Amino acid sequence: MRTPHDIPTHPRPNPYDELGALDDGPLEEFFQEDETGPAETATGTGTGTATTDADADAESDPGHEADDWTPPNHRSGARRRRKRFAGLPLALKALVLVVGLSAFLVLGDRWAVLYAEHKAGEALKNQLDLSAAPEVGIEGFPFVTQLADDRLDSVTLTVPDVAADRVSLAKVSATAKNVKLDTDGLTSVRGAAIPELDGEVLLSFDDLNRELGASQVTFTGHGRDEVRARGTLPVAGYDLKVRADARIRREGERGIATDIDGMRLDIGELATYRPGAGRSDGLHLTPKAAGLLAKETRKARELLSVPSIVDRLGVPEPAVRAALQDDTRLAELTGSDRFARQAMDLNLIDVAADNPEVLQRLLGVDPALFDALTGLTRPVLADRLSLGFSLPKPQEGEVRLRDVRVEEDGIRVSLSGTGLAVGR
Repeated sequence: MRTPHDIPTHPRPNPYDELGALDDGPLEEFFQEDETGPAETATGTGTGTATTDADADAESDPGHEADDWTPPNHRSGARRRRKRFAGLPLALKALVLVVGLSAFLVLGDRWAVLYAEHKAGEALKNQLDLSAAPEVGIEGFPFVTQLADDRLDSVTLTVPDVAADRVSLAKVSATAKNVKLDTDGLTSVRGAAIPELDGEVLLSFDDLNRELGASQVTFTGHGRDEVRARGTLPVAGYDLKVRADARIRREGERGIATDIDGMRLDIGELATYRPGAGRSDGLHLTPKAAGLLAKETRKARELLSVPSIVDRLGVPEPAVRAALQDDTRLAELTGSDRFARQAMDLNLIDVAADNPEVLQRLLGVDPALFDALTGLTRPVLADRLSLGFSLPKPQEGEVRLRDVRVEEDGIRVSLSGTGLAVGR
């Protein structure tokens, strides 16, 4: 049996030595793992630290030293692009440069054209005393070289609402060729010479309806050279229906004229007035009105009681006396086709001059209307419906009308010009 003295004794370990041993132990490994992050341990086996193939190679190669960490270079993409451009052939580089320079020059040239068109429109507005600046279009490319050469290949001009005599021209458009500029350098243009010009003038029916018809007469095209006017015309308080046909023709070198035919004014269904001095001109009963007058015994007897009217009717005096004494004879006389024609041949203007009160009782027409119609002669009425106009004579050169034609929207006139000048 052993005694306590027989049990070997060992010195008790110093606790500070144990704490010092922890310096190189698991605690240091724990802090090192936290600094490297979980990305390096994500592929570990679960109990030890994670290793990669590269770490394994480094451990197997005692002479391998770990590379120092460097930040990522985000400019590598830009350098690669520059390297790609540097690797392009020289011809392709030159092509890219030429395309870019050409685009810049085209934009600059177009800007110069727009500026020149604007300035030209303002200058023409002031010189021609227009209500609005015309639209100017300069054709040809490049513009700068044309300007440097003091010439323009082609210039188009559109002017709306140009006053011409009693009417307004809806649009005047023209194209000038080979325009010679009078310049003082590239920035100052004093004027231009136009050797040749082709243009077109439109006289709109809408404008004619507004200016001549006062919204009561409507003008429409019929055929190539005819314009029809239909509507109402106020005369002495009566709205008379107006009908007229105008033939359009060229007059001289700068104007167009209208020959008004078939003018007539209708007083309802009672009578028709045709200005002129012919047998069918004047104020005459319509067939319907003449038939009604013949059927009404009282009005027929009153009509035959006026000697001046009987003379104009051409009815024999014995037949008139018999008709006034016998209603049957009166009905036979006034009911014949011959009497209706004779009544329609009466010029009521002439009858009203001698017997205005008779026509007022028979027809119910105010005598003032007869006086107004007497003053509404053919020239006066034709002037109110005239569509003619004349182009102004230019200070230099000549402008001539080539062709006049009637279209659906109005009267279109072709013109040409030579030796014109503007701005001088």
